[in-house]
Amino acid sequence: MTRFFLLLFTIASTACFSQTGYRLDFKIKSWKDTTVYLGSYFGETNVLRDTAQAKAGVFYFDGKKPLPEGAYYLILAKNKLFDFVVGKDQFFSIETHASDYLKIDEYITNLVIKGDVDNQLYFDNLRFLGERSKEVEPLIKILKDSTLKDDQKKEAREAFSKVNEKVMAYQGQLIEKNPTTVTARLLNVTRTIQVPEPPKNPDGSIDSTYQLRYYRTHFFDNLDLGDDTMVRLPNPFYQQKVKEYLEKLFLPTPDTVMKAITGIAEKAKKNQETYKYLVYSLMVMYQSPEIMGLDEVFVNLYDKYFASGEMNYWANTSIKKSLKEHADKIRTSMIGRTGANLIMQDQNLQPRSMYDIKNKYTILFIFDPDCGHCREETPKLVEFYNKSKAKLNFEVFAVASDTSINKMKKFIDEFKTPWITVNGPRTYLKEHYSKLYHSETTPTIYILDDKKKIIAKKLPVKQLEDFFTKRERFEKLKKTQGVKGS
Repeated sequence: MTRFFLLLFTIASTACFSQTGYRLDFKIKSWKDTTVYLGSYFGETNVLRDTAQAKAGVFYFDGKKPLPEGAYYLILAKNKLFDFVVGKDQFFSIETHASDYLKIDEYITNLVIKGDVDNQLYFDNLRFLGERSKEVEPLIKILKDSTLKDDQKKEAREAFSKVNEKVMAYQGQLIEKNPTTVTARLLNVTRTIQVPEPPKNPDGSIDSTYQLRYYRTHFFDNLDLGDDTMVRLPNPFYQQKVKEYLEKLFLPTPDTVMKAITGIAEKAKKNQETYKYLVYSLMVMYQSPEIMGLDEVFVNLYDKYFASGEMNYWANTSIKKSLKEHADKIRTSMIGRTGANLIMQDQNLQPRSMYDIKNKYTILFIFDPDCGHCREETPKLVEFYNKSKAKLNFEVFAVASDTSINKMKKFIDEFKTPWITVNGPRTYLKEHYSKLYHSETTPTIYILDDKKKIIAKKLPVKQLEDFFTKRERFEKLKKTQGVKGS
């Protein structure tokens, strides 16, 4: 190889090498010497990525490995400044200025991008939205004016609609022409899925489930569950969309929810980062769900993705142990399971067995004598007990979590509790009651039927009457009409 070709090869190699990793150059004319941080989003959290020293407003961030694609931002004096995007082009410059370092609008107005189409699109869109926002300000005033009649707002409503159409058209074109950019993917996820009218059957009837089925099928058309960029956006769209999908489009039963989760997990699985993020987000979501009985989903998630070894590529022993412990706590006291017997000492130091209760229902009331909320709920339970025990045929088995018998006795005397009260730690069983009935907070209520099957859990006292009323009504319906289920 001649020296000439060797020189060309060296220059070419150096040029190729220089484009690996990233370098983000900034010039913010209005700044003095200071320390600047580069931050990024990750779901609902923020991540500190890099640090730079600005000299007269000039600074840069660089690294040997490319940054993960997504939305980023600058941090100055603990304040988050303007967002920008990092896509495929990771060698670009941003120049701007503002009269005050917190004037975000001025940064965006004055901003100049060099070397990156993605950010050009991103800031062009922001400026376009800013202009349209000024257009609709007077229209919004009219629409919010309660002194005006509906027909007096007609013109403003139509004008507002036209501005909205402009925005939709502008962003639609941007997405169509630049589909792989971070900007397009960010905008796309905010678009609404258009559900068509249901087709008519030959007899003229309409399938009432058509639109729901269509919406379920196309719900993630605008969000690729296997694209980890979607996890690093200014809003946690990924997490929000998954939550909306599971909570609004499916019946809140463990089997139904797990079936839906399996479907979306398969879509996320093509990317290890999104697979990990989705599964762990779901574990958090169902750790303490608001809807009774859905904690079983947490157990099923643990069994399917962690106990099986599916998540071993990232979940260490400590994480798996923590998840297992929580799953095992829930597992023993899920709705539909037969509740374990509890045998403990009462205030007279005599053993009392929960299974000795022969009433139609058993209310297991786990409390702490020093717990403020327990002291609020106990008088309500006493009132409900005295009013409804005979009619509904139940008994209360109250378990004090504190080891002190004296505290328990004082609690019984103070609130004049008419039911069976025992001391949880003074047990005749091998296992602590908390391993048999999940009760991390007090008070915790479980309801068991005459076979000691758990039929409800973690209800506040104020909901007991409503629960029993509906339960009794359903029981009558089963007898008269042969209704299946529970």
